[in-house]
Amino acid sequence: MGRLFGTDGVRGVAGEDLTGRLAMDLAAATAAVLRDSGAFATAEKAGQRPVALVGRDPRASGEFLEAAVVAGLAGSGVDVLRLGVMPTPAVAYLTSELGAELGVVLSASHNPARDNGIKLFARGGFKLADAAEDEIADRLTADEGPRKSVPPAAGFGRVTDAAAESERYTNHLLASLPDGSATHGRAPLAGLTVVVDCAHGAASYVSPRALHRAGAEVIAIGAEPDGLNINAGCGSTHLETLSAAVLKHGADAGIAHDGDADRCLAVDADGVVVDGDQILAVLALALSDQDRLPGNTVVATVMSNLGFRVAMRAAGITVVETGVGDRYVLEAMRAGHYTLGGEQSGHIIMLDHATTGDGLLTALHLLATTARQGVPLAELAAVMTKYPQVLINVPGVDKARVAASLELAAAVASAEQELGTTGRVLVRASGTEPAVRVMVEAADPGQAQRVADRLVAAVRTAM
Repeated sequence: MGRLFGTDGVRGVAGEDLTGRLAMDLAAATAAVLRDSGAFATAEKAGQRPVALVGRDPRASGEFLEAAVVAGLAGSGVDVLRLGVMPTPAVAYLTSELGAELGVVLSASHNPARDNGIKLFARGGFKLADAAEDEIADRLTADEGPRKSVPPAAGFGRVTDAAAESERYTNHLLASLPDGSATHGRAPLAGLTVVVDCAHGAASYVSPRALHRAGAEVIAIGAEPDGLNINAGCGSTHLETLSAAVLKHGADAGIAHDGDADRCLAVDADGVVVDGDQILAVLALALSDQDRLPGNTVVATVMSNLGFRVAMRAAGITVVETGVGDRYVLEAMRAGHYTLGGEQSGHIIMLDHATTGDGLLTALHLLATTARQGVPLAELAAVMTKYPQVLINVPGVDKARVAASLELAAAVASAEQELGTTGRVLVRASGTEPAVRVMVEAADPGQAQRVADRLVAAVRTAM
């Protein structure tokens, strides 16, 4: 698998790259590193065992991987609250809310059912720091690693089922809406008919319920997980399914999640896609108008469309740019004390209410803005004009070899010279897959496609 941790935890083919043995050892190594760092000190000084939350998406492999992680933690003297199927942002929120020392999610997000992954949250609900991940990886390969550990002094951890905590998470989402209206008998989404595509994933129960409690008439699709159908022809990676459903039902809008529900993408009443850049722009403008956007600044990644930057500049909103990955967006937000950031892919972080991208939270606030302003989603999204953007994934490549290619570097330089100030080029290695992503923006879509095709050819030559 190369470096154990990518930009979003450990990920691989379940049973091949990501085995039960690895999951158990990773959990034990994580407990050892956190104990050594002092993260468990408060609990242990009080004569208590540290607590970890474990949640998963509904893919079949999550069942044995969950069992392995629980075994590794309990065997290391950590009490475990087993949340069952739960969105990633719910685990992050509950880790903070319940004062747990660790949160663990078994999910491969938007990947197909054969993949799975392990994401780690530290106390407070924030993703574990890179340095801690590196130390965990080192410990896994060390001779004195977790396989040689002795029974914990405080005794083995106890395991408790805690699936009912989903209600606490739902109440938190509804309370985040203006004036907490959805928790006081009022309905901020009243009058809206919404189709929600849950990708047969972790949001299949909680997202339709939250939208309904907020007052919307809800039509749920992709909400019948069987362990094998997650992300299959549905969800945020297959928006054509959602678009068709919105048109069929005459809905006002559609919401799409990925497998673990940390993303939100949308379609308007005409079935036209509203991507993460447009959602981020809508929320930024709404918060700015209410004087609730600190520093009048929003955080976005290098992948954000040029049209987003143009729209923010016109509104007097500063854009802070980061590398790709919501963890890097979050780092910049915390460093600058900003409260809104996100990615074109639909990872939107609203730091006043969440410590990670939260697809359900984003959906509620996007739809509440639509209802509050009394305008269609299409009109809100029109605040920014998307520049033609071509994004091509080149799979199965040696990312290190591609990164070192002088020929590819020359091709990129040539493309940048050709586009000048009217476009942008970005060639980067994926943090979650063995792939290189090529992105080209240009005012002329034909030119963008031609330049992208040349760069893809250069990447393949560099392999």
